[in-house]
Amino acid sequence: MVDIQQKQELKAFDDTKTGVKGLVDAGITKIPRIFTASTIENSFKTSTSTSNELQIPVIDLKYEELQKDGVARKDIIDKVVNHGIPKEVLDDMIEGVRRFHEQTHDVKKEFYTRDGSRKVRFFSNFDLYESKAANWRDTTICGMAPDPPKPEQLTITCREIMICYSKHVKRLRDIILELLSEALQLKRKHLEEMECGKGHVLVSHYYPACPEPDKTMGITEHSDPDFFTILLQDCIGGLQVFYQNQWVDIKPVEGALVINLRDLIQLISNDKLKSGKHRVLANTIGPRISVACFFNTYYYPSNRVYGPIKELLSEPSLPLYKETTARDYVLYYNSKGLRTPALEDFKL
Repeated sequence: MVDIQQKQELKAFDDTKTGVKGLVDAGITKIPRIFTASTIENSFKTSTSTSNELQIPVIDLKYEELQKDGVARKDIIDKVVNHGIPKEVLDDMIEGVRRFHEQTHDVKKEFYTRDGSRKVRFFSNFDLYESKAANWRDTTICGMAPDPPKPEQLTITCREIMICYSKHVKRLRDIILELLSEALQLKRKHLEEMECGKGHVLVSHYYPACPEPDKTMGITEHSDPDFFTILLQDCIGGLQVFYQNQWVDIKPVEGALVINLRDLIQLISNDKLKSGKHRVLANTIGPRISVACFFNTYYYPSNRVYGPIKELLSEPSLPLYKETTARDYVLYYNSKGLRTPALEDFKL
């Protein structure tokens, strides 16, 4: 339960419109109380496995290899190589996010908002007022499809690269949807025809160096409310996935992208594909930069209802989840806050 004093501290932080970067620029040496994670959450940091035996599968997207191998494996998180996006585009996207967050606060404040209907926005912690503790990161969100914002609505610091990167991930999206369809033994275009990839949002996180990383999190453990995510991250590291009852480091691989399966793909696959629980540790190195492309129809005004795919159901494989629109699911997810699993509440 958030007490009155904490509410006041949260509002004071929010009203600065400068985010975590503003705290760092002010020269703080101790993190504010609102960022202090629970003792239980911090205790799990010491149980992380760094064993070399635990390897995340690498998926090579060369067409000829796909034809041979099909989609025999789909784990919680896969690293994708030979994805067709030039390295300079990946590097420019990371640098574009850096330019935005490291420009003057007065310029960034123009984009600062908690209005979820805005396609382009900057803020710190979407669940700032619902969470028990804030996370050590700032975020920009840009809804890029199916109805992209006008170029002038995008920040000039990364306008061109965001439009370019968005075009590249749309091509990669088509391949991934085909692979997931085949993994479910459905026709190749099944998920595409369900409009699982029709909309996408670029969510860019900036994690400044933290003076007390043992007391807070970059992002606390959670799953996400979309169908799947294409993740680009820099070389800093800190991403972890919960795998075989332990936290495993997902070390960055130059030129590789990370594919995360999410809540809505678990819902429509009736648990045949699982949403990956993950988190990001705070660090003293910083800034860590990541760009997550969320495939969802949140910004698309669609009344399409999603439930377990009928072709996957049979006796005794009955539906495990209630039907929902993608937008309603995201709105419910956001109202619960990052730490509370929303998908559990949609089980029948």
